[in-house]
Amino acid sequence: MFLLQAGLLVLLAVLCGHLATRLRMPAVAGELCVGIFLGPTVLGNVAPSAANWLLPQEAGQFHLIDAIGQIGVLLLVGITGMEMDVALIRRRSTTALSIGFGGLVLPFVLGFAAGWMAPASLQHEGIDRPVFALFIGVALCVSALPVIAKTLTDMNLIHRNVGQLTLAAGMVDDVVGWILLSVVSAMAVGGAGGDSIAEPLLATALVLTVTFGLLRPLVNRVMKVAERTSGTVSVVGGATAFILLCAAATHGLGLEAMFGAFLAGMLISSGPRSVRAQLAPLRTVVLAVLAPLFFATAGLRLDLGSLADPVTLVAGAALLLVAVIGKMVGVFAGAKAVGISTWESLALGGALNTRGVIQLVIAAAGLRIGVLNATSYTLVVLVAIATSLMAPPILRWTMSRIEHTAEEHLRHQDRSILDWEPAKQSPDVHV
Repeated sequence: MFLLQAGLLVLLAVLCGHLATRLRMPAVAGELCVGIFLGPTVLGNVAPSAANWLLPQEAGQFHLIDAIGQIGVLLLVGITGMEMDVALIRRRSTTALSIGFGGLVLPFVLGFAAGWMAPASLQHEGIDRPVFALFIGVALCVSALPVIAKTLTDMNLIHRNVGQLTLAAGMVDDVVGWILLSVVSAMAVGGAGGDSIAEPLLATALVLTVTFGLLRPLVNRVMKVAERTSGTVSVVGGATAFILLCAAATHGLGLEAMFGAFLAGMLISSGPRSVRAQLAPLRTVVLAVLAPLFFATAGLRLDLGSLADPVTLVAGAALLLVAVIGKMVGVFAGAKAVGISTWESLALGGALNTRGVIQLVIAAAGLRIGVLNATSYTLVVLVAIATSLMAPPILRWTMSRIEHTAEEHLRHQDRSILDWEPAKQSPDVHV
């Protein structure tokens, strides 16, 4: 059954991704829709017996697909880290921080207000209204680094300055978002004291110190040795192990595993270009198979049938509006504050408006700890998918008005060594 599920999800993800590119959308847009088609929203209503046979509601069976998807998304985030221009981030760190915090504060405040005024039917019994409101605020203030990375890659924008700043600001959003989630989760399961706030902050400081103070020179030495002695198989296997072990380390410290995978990719990116070139097979497998499989599973728990209730439908529309306005306006204000042009500020807002996988993980956590019920979970996931589908048209509209710089051309030439399809990409996904 697992082999059937995995094969069918990958096949449909490839087909829907190809259809999305034909419609001038990134492939990830089609991949995200696969779970909706196979889940309770479509197949579960049209042919419930077939849906129960193909996707039985058994935790053990479902966790098999989830496990493969988690490996795929961690490797995708690691590859994203490999394509970061560390020199640009170091040079424009103040800009990235301003954009990131601009995209955090306003969505959090508006999300808290929306959670405070939400109908009681969306709140799980036994949860205090302030905790529920804080959780909604956290869910709306984050951005989805994996989906952003896949969108930028599909649209051939990851080498642009806007793409690099988006990833840097997205990392800021992710770090702060996971710290806030740790605090709110502690409040939900038994009250938040000073330890629940201090521990994530200390863990983040420890991870950053070890990464750039100890691991960076060590990884550079190892990669230089690998350049002289190792073949492609050893380099790919070693890089994969390093990404997964770094993810395990941050997860073990109470932080999100994707944070460690991203930092691991950044460390690998500082190594010799010839070693990075040998990682092209890893990029091919992740982008062609593992990442589409993960995105295809995202909607399998989503049931849009609850939107038939008028109160739920209005609440969902209001939550989506609050999420989009909060992120777009917040990022735009943060970007303009540090001198970013209007079109680039709009592009940054459109890209960082993507919630995707991060909000899906937060929604699942809220359902698990009892902050969200089935209806509010559906609305949060719906916002995640809707904002992910909104990003490509906004980016296409804004980036067509932003000229290439010489630095971007050089970065694009350097990135070509990791390109999994070097001959050419589909003109439908180019801007």
